[in-house]
Amino acid sequence: MSAGQLILVGGASSAGKSTLCRDVRERLDVPFLFFSLDFFLFTTDVLPRRPDAGGVFAWATLRPQVFEGFYRCLPALLSAGNNLVVDLIVESREQMDRLLELLSPFDVFFVGLHCPLPELERRELARGDRRVGDTRRDFETVHTFGEYDLEIDSTDPLDRNVRRVVHAWQERRRPSAFDRMTQR
Repeated sequence: MSAGQLILVGGASSAGKSTLCRDVRERLDVPFLFFSLDFFLFTTDVLPRRPDAGGVFAWATLRPQVFEGFYRCLPALLSAGNNLVVDLIVESREQMDRLLELLSPFDVFFVGLHCPLPELERRELARGDRRVGDTRRDFETVHTFGEYDLEIDSTDPLDRNVRRVVHAWQERRRPSAFDRMTQR
């Protein structure tokens, strides 16, 4: 069984990563699973929120192990032959280094999804399910930890961005951005 391939979409909260990933998945000519850390964080099916959220249920306690578990899911799914399209907010150099370590054996196509700050903040407020200020923090950091195989702007029409991602992925060449970052 050959390893799966990964299209990893990075960007700030509310940039439109999940929407882009779902539409890219539908446009590809081979099966891809959509996978997101949001599955763990924004559903009570996986991680129930408790109003008192202290002790062993405190997010500060759970966060590192949830992130590490999610990161480890990616190579497990890829090793089993699954193709993945994944949205992710890379918040720190340490997170980027961990992803490079875990994903270095795989074919990773890294897409940077940019969005102007005023639009991010408008979307954050409209969603109502994010902490106000997270998009600003993300805007200032997420694109500073590496390089991409493709960069797009989420204020461009979605269909155009989907076509660009699919075309660029189909035409990708090695070494990829992940290959180059791993070699450094």
